[in-house]
Amino acid sequence: MSHIRVVAAEIERDGAYLITQRRPEAALPLLWEFPGGRVLDGESDGDALRRTLHDRLDVGVQIGHRVLHVTHAYDGYTLDMVVYRCAILGEPTGARVHDLVWARPEDFGRYKFPGADQQTVDALLRE
Repeated sequence: MSHIRVVAAEIERDGAYLITQRRPEAALPLLWEFPGGRVLDGESDGDALRRTLHDRLDVGVQIGHRVLHVTHAYDGYTLDMVVYRCAILGEPTGARVHDLVWARPEDFGRYKFPGADQQTVDALLRE
């Protein structure tokens, strides 16, 4: 079974968190997630976050501390996801995501998340 490492950004503004919706043609289509993406070979977590947030949301990012490391088994692969608390520079455009929203923790139940992201949601709700 292959291992995939991804990074995600926990971005909070006025008590709400930025979540993005996967595109219809993506793996796990139209599910919601914390913004981020795959870490490429030889790339650091920080470089991957900067690249993916710029590509998908057209924003810069200030990367803070690591808040969570989740391993989740999907059909055919295992996902290693590291979540960092971040601040974005600019206003996200949703250039390469299906949709984006600022969601308050009490509203997370309205959105369907993949397993690894659901673990992040659960951890946030415990805080």
